[in-house]
Amino acid sequence: MTLKEVLLQLQILGSKKNIDGMKRFNISFTKAFGVSAPNIRFLAKEIKKDHQLAIELWNTGYHDARILATLIADPRSANLKLLDQWTSEIENWAQCDACCAEFYQKTKYAQTLPFRWAKRKKEFVRRAGIVMIAEMAVHHKNMNDEFFEQYFQLLKQYSTDDRNFVKKGVNWALRQIGKRNMVLQKKTIALAREIQKIPFSSARWIATDAIRELTSFKTIAIINRRKK
Repeated sequence: MTLKEVLLQLQILGSKKNIDGMKRFNISFTKAFGVSAPNIRFLAKEIKKDHQLAIELWNTGYHDARILATLIADPRSANLKLLDQWTSEIENWAQCDACCAEFYQKTKYAQTLPFRWAKRKKEFVRRAGIVMIAEMAVHHKNMNDEFFEQYFQLLKQYSTDDRNFVKKGVNWALRQIGKRNMVLQKKTIALAREIQKIPFSSARWIATDAIRELTSFKTIAIINRRKK
């Protein structure tokens, strides 16, 4: 498909109802067609991987086109210049999380991106760096415990950032690391207790919520099932 053909498809699939729904979920954007997530995924399956088209779609600035771009971008063709560009242009948490889940965590740069972006001040750039940790905890199943422990100090450092999407990202990363196995569960709870002592409301919220979930019967049962 060409860029023009894809944009026409997005326009046809869009609706004001979906745009209103995105606004209710605190998804801000400059422009959008209002295409539902299932329809975007269906379109991505039709297109398959097309890295150049992904770049063109992202550059249109349409929210739906950017989500689609994350699905058809080829991780093997990624470079840091492109990843930095996309991340600096992210408008909302949905674009941020789609980039991390569908594209960034599959690239050869994944391990370095938390350190690269978490130190940046822009909210969604910092969130992207932190969400990368959560996504790797979910998807990089063969990585050892030490791989995730390298990010502990970074999570502690940015637990003092009280911006909504940053603190939720730190909390998410802690919970996902802790759910990998019982050793990391204990180490993540210990880290959360350290964070809990930091005199910032964001740090207390992040840690208290993470500890609550990681010590729940449901989480412990999930971890035990993974051992089998």
